[in-house]
Amino acid sequence: MVRPRMKKQIDYVSEATSFVRDLLRERPHLIEEQRKARARWWDKQPDAPAEAQKVAEALVKQQGYVYQTKL
Repeated sequence: MVRPRMKKQIDYVSEATSFVRDLLRERPHLIEEQRKARARWWDKQPDAPAEAQKVAEALVKQQGYVYQTKL
């Protein structure tokens, strides 16, 4: 039995994508606010040398493929 090929829906846009596009079209300043918030909360270095040392000590070396059993 030969199945008919599905026609690609090239023009399809999901509700979520449509919502985000409309929101950014109406409020283009949101992108810059998002960048500022990210910089404020995530993109920063440890303040003090002691804090940097704590962060360095907390790093755990991880093998290349984490699910492989250790040999």
